[in-house]
Amino acid sequence: MMKRVILGFMGIHVLHHASKGEVTGKFMMEELGRHGYKTSPGTIYPLLHRMEDMGLLRSRTEVRNGRRVRLYRATPKGERLLEEAKERIRELCTEILGE
Repeated sequence: MMKRVILGFMGIHVLHHASKGEVTGKFMMEELGRHGYKTSPGTIYPLLHRMEDMGLLRSRTEVRNGRRVRLYRATPKGERLLEEAKERIRELCTEILGE
């Protein structure tokens, strides 16, 4: 159960950053690490692919320094879900923290 909750929080982080601009899996692993999440390629890439399959992200590939890099960006559907998540998070934090 806790793993599903953590993956949900990670997905919200991904949507947040992908709504502001293109992100890579490597960037998201580093960013999530700064927030205390322990991620690996075996965690982040399946999450990104699932989110893309759900229509929350779209990706494109480009070559950087001779290597193919996949860049992810939030779709309009992903941005709507992020806005809904923000409202629910705000409500939950207000109830739990009493602020």
